[in-house]
Amino acid sequence: KKHFTALSVLFFFTLLLLHAAPAEAQCQLGVPAIKIGVQGAASGPHADYGRQIEMGATMAIEEINATGGILGCKLEIKFMDDENKAATGVKNARYLVAEWGAHFMVGTDSSGVAMAMGPVLAELKRIHFFTHAATHRLTEELVAGKGIKEIVRVSVPVYQDAIVAALIFKDRPEIKRWATIGADYEYGYVTWNLFKETLRKYRPDAEFVAAVWAPFLTLDFSPHVSAVMAQKPDAILATPWAGEAVMLLRQALIQGVFDQVQAWWQAMGGSVDVLEGIASEVQRDRFKGKLWATARYIHNWPDTPENKAFNERFRKRWARLPNYSAETTYSALFIIKAAVEKSRSLETPKVIEGLKGMQINNPGGLRVFRAEDQQFIYNVPAGRVVMDPKYPIPVLGDLKVFAAKDYYRHPPFTPVAATK
Repeated sequence: KKHFTALSVLFFFTLLLLHAAPAEAQCQLGVPAIKIGVQGAASGPHADYGRQIEMGATMAIEEINATGGILGCKLEIKFMDDENKAATGVKNARYLVAEWGAHFMVGTDSSGVAMAMGPVLAELKRIHFFTHAATHRLTEELVAGKGIKEIVRVSVPVYQDAIVAALIFKDRPEIKRWATIGADYEYGYVTWNLFKETLRKYRPDAEFVAAVWAPFLTLDFSPHVSAVMAQKPDAILATPWAGEAVMLLRQALIQGVFDQVQAWWQAMGGSVDVLEGIASEVQRDRFKGKLWATARYIHNWPDTPENKAFNERFRKRWARLPNYSAETTYSALFIIKAAVEKSRSLETPKVIEGLKGMQINNPGGLRVFRAEDQQFIYNVPAGRVVMDPKYPIPVLGDLKVFAAKDYYRHPPFTPVAATK
């Protein structure tokens, strides 16, 4: 009898615990999990960008799953290194969809990888949310031109690097003579050509006195610096990025460039890895307040509770500040969540339909979906690189914020020269 009573009590408490425990929400979309394939450059000299993509995606997945997932469905991610190579990116995309079973894909650093993947996405019938690759052709040619609907862009393209720079310096009449130290591939050529085209509209007196081109993975920029400085420019626009930007800026300091020019525009110089790399030089004011930069998201703007909370969570999770590829990837996951919840489907055509008309607040501010070229357009800041006691690394100060309507190109698109 005692044995029976003990079993009865045990059974009673088991029922009580089962009743008290929150039941796992059932996936309303009928899948074991929503699978999201993520890729970026996680090896080589630009590896920090791929790592930031992975960190942003991981944190978003953790937060979404902690609050019930998407329509009761948990999310899974699989990150792959695309090695900054087009063939690897395409191979990864095929694997992620055909073998792993990805419902969506996110990421991609290289414009070359993005352009190779674009046509393959139409074949795979899966949306890829591009969160870094800056080529204008991805959306202008492949989406608006060829109608590939599986391409969605969450980050700002090269418009920011070039048009925003022109909008800043059009009001500096003392800066007349411009030179570029450019990345020797499409990104560098298009930035320079689009910058010149835009600045000429406002400043017919502007002169473009020198252009030198640094191949990918350049280590010694001293010949490039010497060549442009021989033409006595008032300002320099530079497009090498990541570790190459850090080396270029340090070598320019050694050669006394910041004693001779009035401004230096470093495209994507507001990225966390670049700011970390030049922190000691900024602390000693070696750039003399002449270094200007931007990024597709910067950690100190917008000055909103949402962005501050995102930074705090990111630093707590990763002991780093988020760079722009972390924020754009994090935000892409919440865009997927909103689109799936609206369409109540994982089917590509229905999710694309769910994106239409979307306006969504992310850490980087309000993003608005433009259906003609499937870009999420948003306002961006640019400013001088300075120290701020609130942050452990340099930030962009003296901020100028540009409305999307003022710097995004609009369809129908006119071609931009993509050559030297």
